Amino acid sequence: MTAKDKIKETARQEAERVGNMAGDAARSGAYLYPLKGIYYYATHRALWKPLATKLLPTIGLGLSVFAGMFFFTYLPQAAVLAIFNGPLAALSAALLVLSESSTIFNVMARALLVEDSLIDTFDGTLIATGETTLVSHDRQVKSGSNPIGRLGKLAAKPFAKFTPSAIIRYLMYLPLNFIPVVGTVMFVLLQGKRQGPAAHARYFQLKGMSKQRREEWVEKRRGAYTSFGTVASLLEMVPIAGILFAFTNTTGAALWAAELEKSGQEGTSPTLREQAKKAS
Repeated sequence: MTAKDKIKETARQEAERVGNMAGDAARSGAYLYPLKGIYYYATHRALWKPLATKLLPTIGLGLSVFAGMFFFTYLPQAAVLAIFNGPLAALSAALLVLSESSTIFNVMARALLVEDSLIDTFDGTLIATGETTLVSHDRQVKSGSNPIGRLGKLAAKPFAKFTPSAIIRYLMYLPLNFIPVVGTVMFVLLQGKRQGPAAHARYFQLKGMSKQRREEWVEKRRGAYTSFGTVASLLEMVPIAGILFAFTNTTGAALWAAELEKSGQEGTSPTLREQAKKAS
């Protein structure tokens, strides 16, 4: 096979892989769950309590981060992007600073303020959708009608804080923004590819999945997770309101998890299956 043939074959395989991912995303409807999360969160006031307790300090942090980033970094980045993007530099720089600010804000907010609140929102949504057995595998669940009020003590904190490797990958992707339009789209898609599986970190723990099992699970649903993560990333890029969308995205991720449970897809641990049999 000549070099030209190899290039054609590689391009064909890549196009087929992308096509399969797009088909998986379309069939799963996962890209709709961040939007479903907005509606469900807005119509279930009981889920608001975890955010309400941290709202003021979170808004203050967000204003500081976004104002500081735009004041100190927008013009320098717009000047550099103007070399590559021409008249589109202003828009590309704005999107880039929004993405950077959102990343910094979300890292700080999750690590310092809302990590436990996001866990409660995820678990509370699962309980509200009838997945009490799944939640009780890793925390106490009390009796009552309020899904948040029913949450007891956690056995472990599942959400991993932002890691150095994630920061490095983010910085590696930044140069894509030098490519007009297409580069920015690729950057958002790559962010979505990372954020999609991260949204189900709590679900994976509740299912008792090993690292290898998680990787296999995500790989089989790569298109679905990338589409969810892309929409979720775009929502969280909205200045200040991004932290609200972090909660609605968490709600959407929990709704998706509940749907996976109801559809009977593989992945339930033997312990949970035994608990489900006893409960029934």
